[in-house]
Amino acid sequence: MSDPVRPHRLWWCAALLAVSVGARLAWNFLTPNGMNLVDLHVYVDGSAALLRGELYDFTYTRDTPEFSLPFTYPPFAALVFFPLHYLPFPVVGVAWQLLTVAALFGLLRICLELLFGSAAHGARWTAVALVWTAAGIWTEPIRTTLDYGQVNVFLAFGVMVAVRSNRWWLSGGLVGLLAGIKLTPAIAGMYFVARRRWAAAFFSAATFAATVAISWLVLGDQARTYFTTLFGDADRIGPVGSVWNQSLRGALSRIVGHDVGTGPLWLAAVAASAVLAVAAWRALGPDDRLGTIVVVELFGLLVSPISWMHHWVWVLPMLLWLVYGPLAGRPGTRVLAGFWAVLTVVGVPWLLGLAQDSMWDISRPALLAWAGACNVVGVLAVYTWIVYTGRPAAAPPVSRGPARRSSGPAPRPTR
Repeated sequence: MSDPVRPHRLWWCAALLAVSVGARLAWNFLTPNGMNLVDLHVYVDGSAALLRGELYDFTYTRDTPEFSLPFTYPPFAALVFFPLHYLPFPVVGVAWQLLTVAALFGLLRICLELLFGSAAHGARWTAVALVWTAAGIWTEPIRTTLDYGQVNVFLAFGVMVAVRSNRWWLSGGLVGLLAGIKLTPAIAGMYFVARRRWAAAFFSAATFAATVAISWLVLGDQARTYFTTLFGDADRIGPVGSVWNQSLRGALSRIVGHDVGTGPLWLAAVAASAVLAVAAWRALGPDDRLGTIVVVELFGLLVSPISWMHHWVWVLPMLLWLVYGPLAGRPGTRVLAGFWAVLTVVGVPWLLGLAQDSMWDISRPALLAWAGACNVVGVLAVYTWIVYTGRPAAAPPVSRGPARRSSGPAPRPTR
């Protein structure tokens, strides 16, 4: 069967992405703060501070008067980012943004491959990936990632490469290295457990341990400071109660009016979320790798002390799964997809952020506090819907192109 998308339409989709990227770059250069890229400054300037033995004394303050940004990442990240400080920052900034878009396209392309197998390499699904990338640039998680020069799209792309690969050493090694750069990808180890990929799970832990050992050997006291004093210090990362923190801890803190910390309320919420996440995973089809990693990563966003909006890049893989996955077409799935599309395109936490007098204030009016739990509620709704619908058919959804006659047996699902 010929691909229903003609080549010239594929070129139009590529042109749409080019226009979207061009508009984003124009925004960067034509607006006063478009090229601040404050987090990229932290990566570049902070890693350079390791030469002076001041990696964890460094703060970036030039464009962030309300909150001095420290280097909050594991010391291995400083070793990875260190070469960047030898390059002109504007060059690094533009290249970083273009590579972020390329990684986003690769991330979405792998998501489609997990759903449709080799058919995702055809013109139709390539066009879909191009259009989703062009639109995805303007969703709040990617917008803020590009605004700050964040690393999260690269991390998500690396995790998806690990999910796609059947090689235990590649999958485990990638997740371990990514966790050495930023701790959040470590939750992907639960994906390996869910899929019973024990070798990959153990190797990811061993690789992360290797990044710790390398950091300790190369950086000495600076690495020791991080792992003995700063590790797990959420207050150093930022204001837990800010509406831009869409974790369970952030949502609960805003509702009760003070930081709940890791006390009984937070532990109860984590336990309830874990039960719901496991139930959702068990309700997925046995070959639903995209659904599994989405369930795992959303749980990681919930239980992390701080999940800034730029951490929520996993909303786009979740939307692809809702729109094209095994539950696509059901009314409840459409409602959830619409909810998340509006939430992430409009940027509800960003709008609510305009109403907070200070990012450090936790207490706020009840309506704003409950509205600020939007991402948490959205994740729990997705879990609940998956559990409610039960286990779908194991076969992945088929392309909506013209049907093809076949006298042979139906093709087996792509694993």
